[in-house]
Order: sequence, then structure tokens, then C-alpha cells
Amino acid sequence: MRIKNKRRFFAFITWISVSFLTVVGCSQLTSNTPANQDRQANSVELMVSAAASMQDVMKEIGKAYQEEHTNAKIIYNFASSGTLTQQIKQGAAVDIFISANDKFMDELDEKNLLLPETRKNILKNDIVLIIPKQGNFSNISSLQQLTSPNIRRFSIGEPESVPAGRYAREVLTYLQIYEQLKPKTIFAKDVRQVLSYVELGNVDAGIVYATDAKISNQVKVVANAPENSYKSIVYPIAAIKRTKNPEIAKRFIQFLNGDRAKNTFQKYGFKIAS
Repeated sequence: MRIKNKRRFFAFITWISVSFLTVVGCSQLTSNTPANQDRQANSVELMVSAAASMQDVMKEIGKAYQEEHTNAKIIYNFASSGTLTQQIKQGAAVDIFISANDKFMDELDEKNLLLPETRKNILKNDIVLIIPKQGNFSNISSLQQLTSPNIRRFSIGEPESVPAGRYAREVLTYLQIYEQLKPKTIFAKDVRQVLSYVELGNVDAGIVYATDAKISNQVKVVANAPENSYKSIVYPIAAIKRTKNPEIAKRFIQFLNGDRAKNTFQKYGFKIAS
């Protein structure tokens, strides 16, 4: 009797072990089914390097895109267009580039770094003079008044790497006051730094894009640069040739040209390039 009971006990244990291994094996097969593998394979990250002036609007548009394309994750790198251009030239893993002028996009195009037929102009902008809303310079109403001794510190972006700085230099040169202002000019690494300087009162005035002034409640616009004083501001976009996700990059560019993105751009003060 004892022998039979032992045999039954061992048979039961064996059955339990086999059942457990079968369940585990089925679970592993389920987790590695083609459908699950496809979901993992279709999940992609898209690196978008964009001009600093686009931070707020692109973050909102990125969320909108991901709502419609749940398998995509948009990652941003914001800086001056010149800095971003150098990063791409040096091999940075970038899928899409949006510049605040065509000069830097031209440089990449000349080096054959752009994916063919993806470059296009999507936006326009304007140049304005701003001062701190709580400052003591409410009587300033023109760019020419920057030469006043009362304006001790003034800021623009570094013209060689920051498109907004380049446009600002064009404006001040047109007005024949650029050289005169140099001794009190603080050159910033990007246009958002200029905005920050003015907001904090570190400078008495600054030149930024109209869209930068629009997002801040700590500054006020006191003058618009004459339209003929600077080259028309355009924002070109293109996919980078070495992207590992060319079709998804093209899809995102197409989305930026759609009505939903255009409405968001206009909400932030950008003009749509025709």
C-alpha cells in the first residue's frame, strides 16, 4: 500500500511540473507572437532639431502628432540654427531639421546632407524691439532711440550663429546705428536668451522675433523693424539624409503642412509660408 501511495504521489508531482512548464511555454510564445513583435518594431523615435524660437509651438504640435500616431515619439533638440547645423555636420543623429533662415539649410544642402525632395519653407516671422514690461523705458518708441545714453545694455543674438541676430544686425545696419551700439550690445547664444535677458531686466532692450515677444507676459513690443530693413524671414524644413526613418520623417513634415499644425503655428504668431 505504501509503495502504491508513493507512486501516486510522484505521478501527481510530475503532472503538476509538466502543467507548469506548459503554461510558462505558452506564455513565452504569446509574448513573442508576430503581432507583439510588430508593435515593438513599429515604435519609433523621431529626433527633430529646431530653431530656439520654435520651442513652445513645436512641443504642442508634437503632442498633437503623437495623438494621431501613437507608435511615434517626437524628441526635440532646440538651439540656435547655427549650432544645430554644426551638430548635423558633425554626425548628430537627427531626422528632421527646421532652421530659422535658409542660410544654414543651404549649407547642409551643399554638403548633400538633406533627403532629396523634403526641403520646403513652412513659416515666416517678423523682427521687433522689446523692453521689460516693468522697466523704466516706457518712452522708447523706435529703434533709433537705442542710441540714447539711457539705454545702457542692449541684446541681440550672435549674428554668425543666430538667425534672429543676423536679422537684427541687418536692421541696425540699415538704420546706420549697428556700429554705434556695439559697445553696449550683449550677444546671446540664441533668441530665447535675448528674451530672457529682457524679461529679467539684465538688459534694457532687445531684438527678437515677434513670436518670442508674443509668448512672454514680461516684455512689451515698442517697435517693429521696417520691412525693407532685413531679408524676409523664412523657416525651411528638411529631413536629414542619414535618417533611419525616412518615411516617418516625411509623414511628420506632411503633418506640419496640414491644417491642424498650421492653426497652431498661427496661434503662436507665426505666418504660414505660401
